Amino acid sequence: MKLTGALEKAFNDQVTLELEASMVYRQLAIEMDVHDLPGIAGWFRAQSHEEVVHAEKFIAHMTDRDASPAIGDIKAPGVKTDTVLKAFEASLAHEVKVSEAIRSLYRLAQQEGDIDALPLLNWFVEEQLEEEATVGEIIGRVRLIGKDGNGLLRLDAELSARPGAGDAA
Repeated sequence: MKLTGALEKAFNDQVTLELEASMVYRQLAIEMDVHDLPGIAGWFRAQSHEEVVHAEKFIAHMTDRDASPAIGDIKAPGVKTDTVLKAFEASLAHEVKVSEAIRSLYRLAQQEGDIDALPLLNWFVEEQLEEEATVGEIIGRVRLIGKDGNGLLRLDAELSARPGAGDAA
């Protein structure tokens, strides 16, 4: 089934949003590099890469359905943080934004009767639940750590174990 006009536009908007999320995470990685936290920076870089993979999933779905993927305008991320907590809070805020966009896509696919889009969107609904939960858990741990430098360094080391977190930018 060919992707409809309204859904094609919405999918293109989602591609752009996923790439914007990648840029937000890349900026957060830069911020954590500035604070000499290579493990947390690496975690954000890995997350940045994951957002590109998400955009690619939408692009592949669109091309499989004879649609024309197009990346819209992406603003430079205006993310500046002076603490790890603020970095992860910014991360969570962006994940919530992406989650709501996915839900809107799901509602539109249902409204359009586009059954073919639902498996992809179901995957993203589950993925976003996981993303928000993961970042929420990290925020909880950062709050527990407070101003304990040793705790922060331990979290930094732990987050560096994420696959892809040790990859150079």
